Amino acid sequence: MIKRSFLSLQPTNRNNSSNFDEISEPGYQPSPSSLDQNDQSTVETPVYSTMSGDSSMFGRTYSETSAFSDPIDDNSYSSEPSPSHWPVTKSGARDQAIFGRLEMKQQKQVVDDKLDDQESVDLELETMKERFSKLLLGEDMSGSGKGVCTAVTISNAIANLYATVFGQNLRLEPLKPEKKSMWKREMECLLSVCDYIVEFVPKSQNSRDGTTLEVMESRPRSDIYINLPALTKLDEMLIEVLDSFQDREFWYAEQGSMSSNSTRSGSFRRVIIQRKEDKWWVPVPCVPPDGLSEQSRKHLRHKRDCAYQIHKAAMAINSSILAEMEIPHTYMASLPKSGRACLGDTIYRYLYTADRFSPDHLLDCLNIASEHEALELADQVEASMYTWRRKACLSHSKSSWDMVKDLMSDIDRTDKNHVLAERAETLLFCLKQRYPELSQTSLDTCKIQYNRDVGQATLESYSRVLEGLAFNIVAWIDDVLFVDKSVRTQDQ
Repeated sequence: MIKRSFLSLQPTNRNNSSNFDEISEPGYQPSPSSLDQNDQSTVETPVYSTMSGDSSMFGRTYSETSAFSDPIDDNSYSSEPSPSHWPVTKSGARDQAIFGRLEMKQQKQVVDDKLDDQESVDLELETMKERFSKLLLGEDMSGSGKGVCTAVTISNAIANLYATVFGQNLRLEPLKPEKKSMWKREMECLLSVCDYIVEFVPKSQNSRDGTTLEVMESRPRSDIYINLPALTKLDEMLIEVLDSFQDREFWYAEQGSMSSNSTRSGSFRRVIIQRKEDKWWVPVPCVPPDGLSEQSRKHLRHKRDCAYQIHKAAMAINSSILAEMEIPHTYMASLPKSGRACLGDTIYRYLYTADRFSPDHLLDCLNIASEHEALELADQVEASMYTWRRKACLSHSKSSWDMVKDLMSDIDRTDKNHVLAERAETLLFCLKQRYPELSQTSLDTCKIQYNRDVGQATLESYSRVLEGLAFNIVAWIDDVLFVDKSVRTQDQ
């Protein structure tokens, strides 16, 4: 801009064009001898007003009295204003407008981020309000007080949360960050009720005068104090097992779109499809044509062992919690009068007549073909066991199951009903050991449904979902190892 303005003031004499071209270069100062006196006023102007290309980038404007120029006599200038006194209005206004727009965009971005954060917080708050309202209403949205008790509500909430977070996760892969955050946040909320379930125990306290006083202090209830930290640790270990499969050599293909060959990253891979009909929804694992590396197989076996141990620990905690729950009166009222009617003549005759009872031999003779038959047998054996126990305790008319358990020690060990009950309990234990993935029996379901203890409901539901997750991880690892073994066998 300054160069064009300066050239507009050139004299019409073309002989001086070369001089002006030299003067137009930045930092050039002409000597007095090179110019005549008439043009000196015009030529001297660039010495004070020349602005390099670098300085024009910053949009600097010059006032009539610049702080960077020496004071000079006004008489040495021509009557026309020099270029140094012309403010650079267009460039400065344009740059100021650009900076203004950038600043407005930054402010808008900050406001948008704040609004997004606020919306996220509001959404989480609304979700927590909804969960809290359902807990108070007992899942009865009519508000008429016909909902389930608090214990059942918390148990259902934990089971529903597990289905929401892990229901679609059917692969050996880490949880999505939002799912993991949701699981930790809401489980912490649901488990917080256990912080307020306490029991009072006596404690000796010394007063100032030396006397000893016995006071009552509160502490977490013993079952919660023992089992809840263990379950929390098992939960963390299962999440770590899933996170360890971030980088893996195998992948998955949906069975609905499977063929004899599957492609991945442009290369063909062999896929082994051997899936039971009852697992059609589970994705099929795929491995490279040469199988997995030895390091990958070792990693899979190690994680399988970890998940299996976690499964056993969670199952033991769940069984102990269920054993401590009271047997509902509805279940006892539904039992038949005879244990023989529950089991049938074949099993009853073996339990009653065998001198040396062997539950494993009996299970081998029954030829159980499916898990459904095993669960049906477990219900029958459990019902007959409590039928015989009720007969053995019939002379003691006690309504509480805890009192009945205490009186069992006073019963004659040679009583027929007591012997049959013990053998039925041993048979049930061996059946559950042989089928560890067995679903809950009718008695377990009835206990959960009619349980009123909030602490027991929380521990039982938490251990149940962890047991299911650990069992699934073991099954998924077995599937991958099976496919790897099949591929290596075919290559040989």
